[in-house]
Amino acid sequence: MLKKYDKFFSGFEMEAYKLFGAHIKDGGMEFTVWAPHAHKIEVMTSKDAYTIRTPMKKIDERGVWQAYIADMEPVYAYQYRIYKNEFTYHDKFDPYAYMFEKRNNSKSVMYNIDYYKFSDDKYTAKRTNDYSEPVNIYEAHLGGFKKYENEFETYRNLKKDLIPYLKDMGYTHLELMPMFEYPFDGSWGYQSLGFLAATSRYGTPYDLMDLINECHLNGIGVIFDVVFVHFATDAYGLANYDFGPCYEYREQHLAYSDWGTLCFDFTSGPVNSFLMSCADFLISKYHVDGLRFDAVSHLIYHKGNRDMGVNVAGQDFTKRINHHLKEKFPNCMLIAEDSTDYANVTKPVCYGGLGFDYKWDLGWMNDTLKYYAMDPIYRQYHHNMLTFSMAYFYSERFLLPFSHDEVVHSKATIVNKMWGLYDDKFRQCRNLYVYMYTHTGKKLNFMGNEIGSFREFDEQKQLDWFLTDEYDKHEQFQLLCKDLNKMYLENEAFYKYDYDTSRFRWIDADNYQLSLYSYYRFDDKNCFVTILNMTPNQYEDFQIGVPFAGTYYEVINSENEIYGGCNMRNVEPIRSHKQKANRLENSIKVRIAPFAGIVLRVKLSKDKLDAYFNPEAKKTAKKKETVKKEAAPKAKKTCKKEATK
Repeated sequence: MLKKYDKFFSGFEMEAYKLFGAHIKDGGMEFTVWAPHAHKIEVMTSKDAYTIRTPMKKIDERGVWQAYIADMEPVYAYQYRIYKNEFTYHDKFDPYAYMFEKRNNSKSVMYNIDYYKFSDDKYTAKRTNDYSEPVNIYEAHLGGFKKYENEFETYRNLKKDLIPYLKDMGYTHLELMPMFEYPFDGSWGYQSLGFLAATSRYGTPYDLMDLINECHLNGIGVIFDVVFVHFATDAYGLANYDFGPCYEYREQHLAYSDWGTLCFDFTSGPVNSFLMSCADFLISKYHVDGLRFDAVSHLIYHKGNRDMGVNVAGQDFTKRINHHLKEKFPNCMLIAEDSTDYANVTKPVCYGGLGFDYKWDLGWMNDTLKYYAMDPIYRQYHHNMLTFSMAYFYSERFLLPFSHDEVVHSKATIVNKMWGLYDDKFRQCRNLYVYMYTHTGKKLNFMGNEIGSFREFDEQKQLDWFLTDEYDKHEQFQLLCKDLNKMYLENEAFYKYDYDTSRFRWIDADNYQLSLYSYYRFDDKNCFVTILNMTPNQYEDFQIGVPFAGTYYEVINSENEIYGGCNMRNVEPIRSHKQKANRLENSIKVRIAPFAGIVLRVKLSKDKLDAYFNPEAKKTAKKKETVKKEAAPKAKKTCKKEATK
């Protein structure tokens, strides 16, 4: 017969937060903690200036301790006093606490997480993880989006500031940088401690739940950035929890990470259960729509270093958590931030993969930003930096990120990475975003990218919102981003067939002499042709092959004057001609401004699509049409002769 904690110790418990922590029971509070090396433990509860020490009893020989305090409401701060022997002790927080005191205090806080009632049933019922749906993510650090006079009310205030902004701009999802409790502001949450406790910097867990609920009511999904690889070493936390390694590796060369933190021991059943339960908790209790796993390379290889060998335990944990999350929450989005070329990251676990839905395309991001930082004179020698992504794109389900990692640590912001002076930077950044939104793959942008911020991200300051009020270039760039988001959401060609190899084609991938790129994507209604000019040269009547005959209309031109461009555009509709170009039967002539990113649209019919996918049917139809035309005069003569009779 299975004992109560068997699943926890075997590493398959998804709801350990119900077994451990502080819970209301029979009018009092029950405290449960895992500490296998402890000599004895006391739970210390405090309110105001009073502290009560209550001995805990060992209820499982594998190290489960418990205490019950009658007539206690969940309003107290508490911590565990863990004894190594009768004389040596240290005070620790509760790993399963739902809330902590606001920094710089470190005690856990009793909290009834079940009190809040969500009203997002309609959204969660429609929530899907269909890869053919649009995913346009806005990554944000809640403390840096906008500063408020009372930091503790950030969650509440963002309801009226952040959500309307996301909705107006056209983002489908909000990705929050780590929201677990963390001690140091400058870590942005990537050195966490309380893995079930939303940081109390910005308010209470209910305030955060209310923000998520409001996102859902406005059709915006919420993704949490989770850090399941390592944790902070602060003395009151998980490190050396009961005078022995509970959560970290015993081996010193594996225990410490490159960030000065401690690595989770994935060979431990209780650690696996702890982390799996944290993920389950976020989805079950906070109604989170997706999880973005940080530093997946460290789950694949020890410390993310291929030379240190495959992290077998880390990979096993990854497969286990992803498999069970998908089994319980099939519509939850699982995203890997992985810098390796390890195969099958987005393949289901049952087919030998790691089980993620999407993987950040960091290769695309690196190549693209290096290319745009290059003097246009030399781009002809590095032409393949923009074409290479499509050579491997369909090997995984990739997501294109311009994340917080690219706008910190003196790397320069996205617009400031561009080659040239002020005007040139904006021209190329507009071109860059046309490229990003017409490239295959889901999208992610860090806050501030959309306003062309020149200042790197600083958690101590809010975004430079004054830029769009005082400087035209920033306001115009923001408008382009908004229009690209709108184009993306309104046209299935840009998201429905992201991972369908038949719906993307290069028109000209090899024009390195002019540094010009052209390609097309299409759905069942429209075909979109994208042209990217990577030099300051301009062209009148530039001939380009097109896949479908018809009239082409300019949808987006990054050099439109409303975006701050020179206004060299294709205002009039462009009719294709039966003239070969770029190995295509039809072609058009286009005006191309310096550094222009252009998107053209032509409407499609069922006949055109059928002919495109089945050229033989096209030939047969053409032959039938020819026979019909040849037969028409004869039929006409016969009818006339019969009429004369």
